[in-house]
Amino acid sequence: MSEFDNLTVAELKVLLKEADLPVSGKKADLIARLEENSEEVDYDEEVESNDSEEILDDMDDEFDDMDDEWDDEEMIHVARQKPELSDSTKEALAVRHAQGKKQPAFRRQEWYRYKRLSRTGWRKPKGMDSKQRKNKKWRTPMARVGFGKVAEVRGLHPSGFSEVMVHRPDDLDVIDPKTEAARIGKTVGNRKRAAIHEKADELGIRVLNRRRNV
Repeated sequence: MSEFDNLTVAELKVLLKEADLPVSGKKADLIARLEENSEEVDYDEEVESNDSEEILDDMDDEFDDMDDEWDDEEMIHVARQKPELSDSTKEALAVRHAQGKKQPAFRRQEWYRYKRLSRTGWRKPKGMDSKQRKNKKWRTPMARVGFGKVAEVRGLHPSGFSEVMVHRPDDLDVIDPKTEAARIGKTVGNRKRAAIHEKADELGIRVLNRRRNV
């Protein structure tokens, strides 16, 4: 018996939409489609330690916050700064990336029923009769201690940098460009942001949320 057999057609269609799959067909077709997709998600290739450099580059591109720099007049690409990481840190980042691919999406209780709940983040179910709290079969998994990532690289940017929040150009003076990168606060205006960009270029500091039109 499949874990999707107890779901209604409406609930199955919601899961299919989340996975970007077609929602047409009978209930048996929907279940087969979800089972096939779940098998593909569960499949994960082993991460080799000697491929850590390539994996980190892919992660950096995947989570890039628009910090590629181009000279519009000459179209010359300026490479992004890379952190100086030890071999153990590179391996830990690669392991964390592999763990993140296998981690399920933690959904709030009855997220499929109300749009406002589907847009919010995870909330722990606390109701006495909560199906999710009781670990009923087809309910989405709950966030638990076992889903924690590698402690050595906890809080690091996917590129390996440690993020430092800045709100003015003077905040860049305390940043070590070898291991730290700047993230500009969302309340900073364009004029001050441009000054931060200019000073960061002089100091060789990477700005994670750099804007091209500033």
